[in-house]
This record gives sequence, structure tokens and C-alpha cells, in this order.
Amino acid sequence: MPPAPVTPSTPEIPAAAPPTPPVPLTALLAREELGLRQIAGPDATGTGAVVHWVHTSEMADPYPYLLGGELLLTAGVHVPAADADAHLEAYVTRIVAAGGAALGFGVAPVHDTVPRALADACDRHGLPLLEVPPRTTFSGIARAVWQLMAEARHAELRRVTQSQQGLAAAAARPDPIPALLRQLATRLGGYAALYGPDGTPVQSAGQEPGAETGAALARLTGVVNPLGDGTRDGTGADTGSGSGSTEAHSPRPTPASAADTVAGTHLAAYALAGAHGLALGVATRQREPGDHTVTGVAAVLLSLLTAPHQGAAESARSAALVRLLLGADPADVAPLLGADRWTVVHARVRHGDREQEPPTPTALAAALGSTLVDGHAWADDAPHFVRLLLPADRDPAPQSGWTLGVSATAGVAGLAAADAQAGRALRRAEAARVAVVRHREGGIAGLVAPVEADAHARELLGPLGGSVPLTETLRTWLSLHGSWDRTAAALSVHRNTVRQRVTRCAALLDADLDDPDVRMELWFALGRTDRSE
Repeated sequence: MPPAPVTPSTPEIPAAAPPTPPVPLTALLAREELGLRQIAGPDATGTGAVVHWVHTSEMADPYPYLLGGELLLTAGVHVPAADADAHLEAYVTRIVAAGGAALGFGVAPVHDTVPRALADACDRHGLPLLEVPPRTTFSGIARAVWQLMAEARHAELRRVTQSQQGLAAAAARPDPIPALLRQLATRLGGYAALYGPDGTPVQSAGQEPGAETGAALARLTGVVNPLGDGTRDGTGADTGSGSGSTEAHSPRPTPASAADTVAGTHLAAYALAGAHGLALGVATRQREPGDHTVTGVAAVLLSLLTAPHQGAAESARSAALVRLLLGADPADVAPLLGADRWTVVHARVRHGDREQEPPTPTALAAALGSTLVDGHAWADDAPHFVRLLLPADRDPAPQSGWTLGVSATAGVAGLAAADAQAGRALRRAEAARVAVVRHREGGIAGLVAPVEADAHARELLGPLGGSVPLTETLRTWLSLHGSWDRTAAALSVHRNTVRQRVTRCAALLDADLDDPDVRMELWFALGRTDRSE
């Protein structure tokens, strides 16, 4: 008995693409040994369609078995003899709803030609349809995709290596900063600029973008600049609302990089380590694999080239230490250290990172922009614990591999109390398994401000890429205490699909979903996304 036509019942929500090098559909069509031919849907040459992997299925409804980005291959076994047109219309609708990249239809042994109704449905829904000749096996197509992926990865690694060598050579020139920016702009085929704290380019190279794009890039550098507020308009003016709300000025993590697309131009901004108010901004018409890595290397080199010289600061700290030893009042010594108010930070290497080469106190101090670091406990029974003193105007952002406890700001007389606050904050951060906890007065409800909770939720769930299928599957699975069967029933998908999506969530989040603490943190993060929607 032929299967009944399927009826689309799930909203058209594209799934998250797998983390594999995409293969242009045109490259697959160009493989003469395959003999593939596009016969319907938007022209792959004009759309830039890509394939992330290959999946073969003869299910009448493939939606529950797709994660998105697939070239779905079928021989049409599922097409019924009666009412085939309605079936194929619904079939294409479900593939598009699941985020499928293209459909390959094998000619023979079931069908002599590709059904006309299938081609018409693919044209209507914008799904590329490929005709697979009888001599081409589905496994051969899959092998060709994997080969193209391997070639793309090799080309990306070769390009990154050559770019790193060029950037390093430029950094060694007598005029390193302009030379490095020119090299970066050439490698990316776009524009590169070093931005100051006021949001204006200090030095630049490459074709300057238009006014709208330039203003957007300036604003983006404000997002990653710890001395900026992310509201600049490219002229140094503040474009914020000016409402005076306390929430707008609440401490928030500063990302190391940010990206955006404006008027067809890809923008990216990178903070320069050292908290000296500089950021790297780039604008390109095309975004190629490896661009992020290449630009990240340039940001590291620029951080080294623009870091302030420490000679005078070292002399001032030495003088402060001598005066303290000779009995001077701490309040009189504080100005020599460059600040009157301070923030104390307690930091410990996260437990899961100790099996690898652990980060060092010096690296943490450089990332937070301070050389006032106490690492005396670093080697005592290997607790990997560090204390730092930061000027009050520096808000420590989350650091990879570290858990941070941050005190309230304090004057010299209050540093002992601030030290105790940082210790309590670090213990709370480790208990909650979060990157940073800041000291707050009040009860449990006051420990995390709403704006910080929302920012943490966005950061924690960010690797899911906003995928509704993945997010809703994780939410439902957590609410049903990890029951595969009940989650599948609640979402009207196959049990194996639930397993695939939850496993995918665990891989993207790099989290152990069997850990109750991890589940609790994800549940609260998902709750924050509910409030923001």
C-alpha cells in the first residue's frame, strides 16, 4: 500500500548548518564523473548555494531526519502511484522547512525520468533539484562531497599559513603598523583600520568603505573596545539614547570580537589586548574561510606593537613599594600606582582546563590590562590561583580558561574588604560554573543584574546560532528530565532526531548534559531567552 501524502505541519525554520567546510553546489555539478545536472530551482551559480553534507533517505517525510544543510538523495521509492503531485508538493515543503540545501533525484531503477511535479515544486519553493544519472551511485556523490571538503580545508590552511607569514614579516618592518595594515587589507581584499577610543581611524589601509559602512564599522569597534560603549557613529559622537537609566550603565562583558553585515559588506572588529583603547576593524565584500583566523593574528600583532611601554610604570611601582616598606601611608602611595580606586580580582584556572597546558598569571594580567598580579599561590599544591589589582575604570571581561571573582571598587583603605569580596565572588562563580561573578550587595536575587543575566544567556546559548529546532529540542528535553521518548512525542519528531539534536547541542555548547549543574545553568539561560523574546 503506497504511503499517504504528507502534510506540512511544522513551521519553516531553517536548522543550524553542521560545522563542516561548505561545498559550493557548482563545484559538485562540475565533477564530470558524477554527471549531475540541475533541472529545477534557483541557479546554483547565481545563488552561491552550498552543501554541508549528504543524506540518503526514502522516507515519505524526511523532516524529522534532517538537521539542515544537506544534499538529500532519493530514488523516489516513497512517491505513491495515486495523488503523486500533492505528495511531491508536501515533500519539497518539508525539505525546505528542515533547511535542506538541495535535492538529488536518482533516475532508475524506480523512475525513468524526474517527475515533472517534483521539478515544479522545487521551482516554487526555491530548492535546487539535481538529476542523478543511472551510472552514478549515491555513495559516489557522498565521497565526492567529502573530497571537496578536504580540498577546501587544505586550501584554507595553506592560505592562513601564508597570511601569517606575511603579517609577521610586515610587523618586523621599520614602519610595522602601517605595513601590517596594508598586508592585512591585501590578504583580505578589503579595508583594515586601527581605531582609537573615540571611534575614528588612527591608521588605515585598503579601499575606504562608504559613509554608512564606515559609521557601522566604527560602532562595531565600540562594542569590543573596553573604553568605548558601542554607541559611536563614526565621528566620535555618542549616539546613545541618553535616558540615564542605570541598566544602560550596568557592567557587561566586553567581547573580544564582533561581526556584522551592512549594505552587502562584511564587517568585523577585534579588541587589542592591553586595555589601551584601540581596536582593529576590517571591511570586506567577501567573507572567505580563514578570514577570522588571519584577522585574529593581525590583532595579536597589533596588540604587541601598540602596547604602552612599561618603563615609567615599573619605576613608579618600585617607588611605591619602597615608600610602603619605609612606613609611608598607603593613601599617599596610591597615586604612584596610577589610580585612587581599585577592583580586586581573584582568578582560578577552570578545572576542566588543567589537563591541557594551563594559562599563566602573566597572560591573564596582560589580558585584563594590569601588571599588578600576585601569583604566589600558583605553585602551592597546584591550586592555579591568582589575585590581581585593576584600576576601577577597567571592567574585567570573561577570560578563556579562567573563573573570575570581582570585587566592588574600593579605595586604598577598603582593599582588604574588597579582597574578601573577590574571594566570595570566586567561590560563587565556581559553584555556579560561570566565567565571572561580580560582588553585589543584597540577597540571592541581587547577585546578577538582569542585563548581565541576559548577556550571559546570549553568550552561553550563542553557539546554537539561534537555531529554533535545536533550542526548542533542548528546552523540551530539559523540561522532561532528559526523556527521549516524551521529548519526541512532545515535538512530533522521531526519537533518533531528539538524540541527534541533543548530541548536537552538547557538541556546540561543549557541555556535559549529564551534569545537573550544567542542565540547571542551561535551563535558567533558556528562561532568560523566553523573557527577551
